[in-house]
Amino acid sequence: MKKIIILITCLIGITEMNNAQDFNVNGRFSSSLYSFQRFDTTNVSGNYLESFQMLNLNLNYKDVSLRSYMNLVGDIEQPLSSDPTLRFYNLFLEVRNIFNAATIKLGRQPLFNSVAGGLFDGVNLDLKKGDYKLNAYYGTDVPAYQKFEIRKFSQWKNNYVVGGDFSTVVLHDFQLGLSYINKNYQPEPYWATRLDASLNPIQVLIENNSLEYQFASAEVNYDYKDKISINTRYDYDLNYDQTSKVEFDGNYSPTDKLTLDLYYNFRNPIIRYNSIFSVFDYGNTQEYEVGANYELNSIFTLNARYGDVVYQDANSQRVTVGLTSNYGSISYRRTFGYAGELDALSVYGAYTVLKGLLTPSLGVTYTAYKLSESSDLNNLTAILAGVNCRPLPALSFDLQAQYMNNRIYQNDFRMFFKINYWFNTNF
Repeated sequence: MKKIIILITCLIGITEMNNAQDFNVNGRFSSSLYSFQRFDTTNVSGNYLESFQMLNLNLNYKDVSLRSYMNLVGDIEQPLSSDPTLRFYNLFLEVRNIFNAATIKLGRQPLFNSVAGGLFDGVNLDLKKGDYKLNAYYGTDVPAYQKFEIRKFSQWKNNYVVGGDFSTVVLHDFQLGLSYINKNYQPEPYWATRLDASLNPIQVLIENNSLEYQFASAEVNYDYKDKISINTRYDYDLNYDQTSKVEFDGNYSPTDKLTLDLYYNFRNPIIRYNSIFSVFDYGNTQEYEVGANYELNSIFTLNARYGDVVYQDANSQRVTVGLTSNYGSISYRRTFGYAGELDALSVYGAYTVLKGLLTPSLGVTYTAYKLSESSDLNNLTAILAGVNCRPLPALSFDLQAQYMNNRIYQNDFRMFFKINYWFNTNF
């Protein structure tokens, strides 16, 4: 609680800055209620009413910003021992335009990386000059439940993330990039019973090293006059000395109405270097998908996809067709092969009335599925019905009813209510 008071005091102190034209406060506050019933044992259930309070707050003074994103969670009807839980997802200081080339972020911040994304406590540096851009970061993993605390610096040597990426658009229509990430986490040591040479049980202290992920990646992207777009990526696992992922995503628009898509990836499972799962025999997968989007008119677009996933000794296919519009969408999906069999029909629509005041919406999904050809057929029905009310541009209310029915969750009904308020003020 003392840390929260200190934080609020700092925020209030910054708002007292009296330069009327250079200081800005913006962000979003939302409050939500989510009700549901859960069966803990047979014929014994409990009603739950969870509340979520979210605050996204940015304090800006010229090229300096304090950015925060936090969430307060608790159950109103049946509080848990940990309620309420306050989570800090973002809390960092950002300084831009340093020597017209650099931006630095210090504190808890998001990490966007296809290998090991998430949050970290540390520093992030962006350098941009002409056609070249360099990003580098270093920090430690955040505590459980995103608590408002940080690891002791002496622990960082075994619990850290370090990396960066370099990109350039020096070649016309091309974007080239190289990146590296090294993420380490040391599990807590523990005692376990093992057998000695004489097969007598003894207590052994299990201590794992902190190696987790270490990858090098390369990207080549190409765009040509809104006609051709190609994105490729290659990930190499430095700990296991093997290719981790090859990805290709391209589309071609021969006309203004037609777009053709092609996707491919080769993927090895990402296994922690210090994980027991690394001793198992596992295989890679390859995935292919082709698709097309055709604009029928200014309202409706027809789309279709066919995909194939190749496992070591089996295949799984999927087919999707759909129609999208300004008012909603309808789609049908069929999956068959090794991953099981599934037929799903989904319809969703929303329409704004009264000059944006109300936007009712309705979504219905019916799915028939089974895990294999010899398994029993299961059915699932899901319905979403809601309305968005926006009396002011900065204020909105959402009310949604959720219903699901299948063999496991029979007549599952839930309610969701949310208030959103956006603010942007200059002092």
